[in-house]
Amino acid sequence: MSARFHALCERIPGLRHVARSEGRALFDVVSGFVQSQALFALVELRLLHRLADGPADLAALSLQTDIPADRLRILLQAGAALKLVRAKAGLWHLTPRGAAFLTVPGLEAMVRHHDVLYRDLRDPVAFFRGETTPELAGFWPYVFGAGGAADPQLAQRYSHLMADSQGLVAADTLRLVSLRGVGHLMDVGGGTGAFLAAVGRAYPDLRMTLFDLPAVVPGATARLSAFVPRIAICPGSFRDDPLPIGADAISLIRVLYDHADATVTALLRACHDALPPGGRLVISEPMSGGARPDPATDVYFSVYTLAMQTGRTRSAQEITAMLRGAGFETVQDMGSLRPFVTSCLCATRN
Repeated sequence: MSARFHALCERIPGLRHVARSEGRALFDVVSGFVQSQALFALVELRLLHRLADGPADLAALSLQTDIPADRLRILLQAGAALKLVRAKAGLWHLTPRGAAFLTVPGLEAMVRHHDVLYRDLRDPVAFFRGETTPELAGFWPYVFGAGGAADPQLAQRYSHLMADSQGLVAADTLRLVSLRGVGHLMDVGGGTGAFLAAVGRAYPDLRMTLFDLPAVVPGATARLSAFVPRIAICPGSFRDDPLPIGADAISLIRVLYDHADATVTALLRACHDALPPGGRLVISEPMSGGARPDPATDVYFSVYTLAMQTGRTRSAQEITAMLRGAGFETVQDMGSLRPFVTSCLCATRN
């Protein structure tokens, strides 16, 4: 807290680097919202897509986006600072990071719906006091039960975003968790079946069941048609209906953090009761760092789930305690390859 100490650090070679690094980190925190909005503008104007077709000069991009050249130059310079684009020989080019942004499933769709979250955080003090009605909750109506997700157009909107971003989650989950020895996997809350499609390709002999709201069944039927006859699609709400029995493994992929503790507790008990002795429950979703807060999960996902009004981002330790309370005695933390994508827990019914 001492300005004199800060000045001293600037004069000492060993401490100078630390002081300047901390200063830069603090400024990144202060300016983070501008970086997010610059990225949003790059996405909405499809500038990365335009440069994916080949380098372009400022004048051409100005005509294509209807943005004055002097103002567009500032946006592109911001994109270059974010290492998404670069200028060379009078032309703007897409960088490897920019190309990766376009090819990572769901990333662009995630950014494009952030305008909803931005509006919810317009008054962050009121938001954290609980004095606002977040718009984001309406974007994900299924969190309020089957009745909230009855609109087919709404179901299609959120199902597409979930499916687009599910590819990375499925890949990391299947690298962390082996399903060898499992004969029948039921994915609860599996949306249109993006995770089960990945499972079906990795385990060609595995029988599968998808259990989710009736509104998403048409999308799941289309996506999983290649896995007939070893796939069954059962419409229902885990909040209101009993889980089907017969599977020796159940997966909950990005389900728990959408819901309140009471709903999660009831769901985990239902999973325990639906499994046979020795049956496994796989939980995969972004998790809080707990005692060691994570900058992705404890900032982005925790605030996001708060805006959804029903869920929260829990740590592996919290979920483990809930699993034990539901009757699972054996719980294994499978870790994470990328915490901002997912982390995994496996529980076994004794």
